[in-house]
Amino acid sequence: MFDSFMPPKKRLLLTAGYKKIKTAYLINQYPLVSHTFIRREIRALEQLGVKVHRISIRSTIDKIIDEDDRKEFAKTSILLDIHPFILISLVMRVFLSNPLLFLKVVKKTFYLGAKSKAGVLKHFIYLIEACALKIILKKSNTRHLHAHFGTNPAMVALLCRAIGGPPFSFTVHGPEEFDNPNGLLLKEKIRDAKFVIAVSNYCRSQLMRHCHVREWSKIHVVHCTVDNAFIDNVPVPLPDKPRLICVGRLCEQKGQLLLVEALNELKKQAINFEMIFAGDGDMRNQIELKINELKLNDSVKITGWLTGDEVKREIIESRALVLPSFAEGLPVVIMEAFALGRPVISTCIAGIPELVENNINGYLVPPGSIEKLTETLTRVLTDDLARLQEMGDHGFKKIKNNHNSLTEAEKIKVLISDNL
Repeated sequence: MFDSFMPPKKRLLLTAGYKKIKTAYLINQYPLVSHTFIRREIRALEQLGVKVHRISIRSTIDKIIDEDDRKEFAKTSILLDIHPFILISLVMRVFLSNPLLFLKVVKKTFYLGAKSKAGVLKHFIYLIEACALKIILKKSNTRHLHAHFGTNPAMVALLCRAIGGPPFSFTVHGPEEFDNPNGLLLKEKIRDAKFVIAVSNYCRSQLMRHCHVREWSKIHVVHCTVDNAFIDNVPVPLPDKPRLICVGRLCEQKGQLLLVEALNELKKQAINFEMIFAGDGDMRNQIELKINELKLNDSVKITGWLTGDEVKREIIESRALVLPSFAEGLPVVIMEAFALGRPVISTCIAGIPELVENNINGYLVPPGSIEKLTETLTRVLTDDLARLQEMGDHGFKKIKNNHNSLTEAEKIKVLISDNL
């Protein structure tokens, strides 16, 4: 019905490889440099024989800096690249296929929107997206849909299922889902899903808080991972220079401003250091102003977003990773640092203590404490390198044993197979 109105490139996008695809992954924006863990998960599933159709709700073409992400983008269908008139025709197509069911879902959409933080209008936009998604998935003979994040992708997947699409599941990372579980309708999403993946035991416990006890058995822990490019190599010895790195989005929840304050305390104590902030975000300007105010420009550098290989190189050239977060899920960058044999300084929140074992592979500090963070930074910058190397080795072993991409992908494969 809609193919004849679609440009040749878009027709190819929606029809290529339909006979092969059995499972689809839905993400709000994919690929992104901050979503490398999803790329690893998909590729590991494909290595295990699962055919995955990547679907991003919005295009990320103007945000891609990594060559691997560029290749991944070429394999990804963009839901909202479809012309608005075609989207409307898809909605009509779904309506005409089963008017009674569609009207029931309209009622459900209104009910869910009225309960949610996003509101009714956004939920009807999600319904439009769900209609387009349903047709794409039907053409591809997709038997299961998996959404990453318990935010709008999970709601689009829920509504797609309600109008006759395939069964769905979703992965929750946190902390956004836990900041507003009722506004995001976590209970309703868990109820309608076939299964839910939590990235840590802490994450699973929070999901259990926000669903009926009968749904607990649906929630499974599957860790984010590093791939063989990390764990197949022998870690490079720690450098002699007192260099530290903080990797991640520059935002309130990551605690970078607190870290700058702690670095200023090091300066007052005449402790030599170099700090690299690898990332970008809404707070970059504020962090730069604080660095200038404290006259730390000679010791602190913000790189902006880096490619995966560049991040890897920066971690290798550093003595330790520092992540002073106030809120987290299960930071993949900690896994990457461990896989490269680097100890980690982070906070004892969320799933982080499931990765960082205090005084074994890193140091845990109370969130928000400049004093404890300064004390721990001083320790790492002045400690014996052999001791720090031993901690890095412990981290490497932990990741190699517990966060292998193929091992964790096998868990997802089994869950999908068991729920078809």
